[in-house]
Amino acid sequence: MNWKNEFTEALKIDYPIIQAPMLGVTTPAMVAAVANEGGLGALPVGGQSPEKTLELIKQTRALTDKPFSVNLFAHRIPKYDIEKAKRMQDFLVKLCKENGISFEVQPLESFRYHEYLEQIDVLISENIPYVSFTFDVLDDATIKRLKEKNTLLIGSATSVKEAMVLEQKGIKIVVAQGIEAGGHRGSFLKNEPLPLVGLFSLVPQILKHTKLPVIAAGGIGDGHTIKAAFDLGAIAVQVGTAFIASPESLAIPAYKQKLKEALDTDSVLTRAFSGRWAKGIPNKLMRAIEESGLEILPYPIQNSITTALRAAAQKQNNNEFTQQWAGQLAYTAEAIPTAEIFKKLVAQTEALFQ
Repeated sequence: MNWKNEFTEALKIDYPIIQAPMLGVTTPAMVAAVANEGGLGALPVGGQSPEKTLELIKQTRALTDKPFSVNLFAHRIPKYDIEKAKRMQDFLVKLCKENGISFEVQPLESFRYHEYLEQIDVLISENIPYVSFTFDVLDDATIKRLKEKNTLLIGSATSVKEAMVLEQKGIKIVVAQGIEAGGHRGSFLKNEPLPLVGLFSLVPQILKHTKLPVIAAGGIGDGHTIKAAFDLGAIAVQVGTAFIASPESLAIPAYKQKLKEALDTDSVLTRAFSGRWAKGIPNKLMRAIEESGLEILPYPIQNSITTALRAAAQKQNNNEFTQQWAGQLAYTAEAIPTAEIFKKLVAQTEALFQ
């Protein structure tokens, strides 16, 4: 099988397989492992400070001399009702006391939010060759700055309309995120219904309505699904959930075990944890927030309100009170090294093409 195409040539990689940038799960070790095997490792830095962004980039470069991408959250910080936020925080404090979870409650006024605009200087100074983004579109000035440094920009779309906006902004490659995908939805158009388009419908429609090369994402975790994405016309694939159970992952053991047991119908959409729509396996915290009758705050406010309690639950290996992002092919997650998972994906795909 010939893996080479315009994507691999442009990015100087051997295989058009991308490890999804999963904030809270992906580590520099995971990114480097994929890069060292000839794929594209993707380092998530969404919402991080410039200092933390630089630290993660340096940690990754210490483990590989291969190229990798950096992923940004392109949203802006919204205004919110602090009284509603306090009610949500009070509810969560009471809920956790009832369930034996102790965490330090921070005043809402002390939360610090970082936008992608603070990170651009770091990416430019570090000569990051590939930058992907989600949750919105980078502003025109930032796009211009990165393009002047010959940075390849990769946007994310969950609908044809979103892909068309990316094309109009001069973005060169689009990640088509089907509803099968785990984690946060990349949807960004205002006053539009949340796109729930499956990958098999999304990829060919984006190819029909735009001239953008398409990276397929969502429900891809083995050779069969990789081959299907290429057959649809995708130039590359992005794989996420399949890497979550690896030793390089930050996921807690109970979360990793839950993935092995998950069925295709176990992954649901929720705003409970972060304020943005995301797909994962339900648990006590998700259900409690959704059934509380309280208004869920917008991202990243809700995310900050739940961060400390989720961290406390993770220390207890308690998967009932932390997020468990998962796509519809969750069972493919194996507790083997990232490099072995990647090699397996390549071997399975090659066998099918032969």
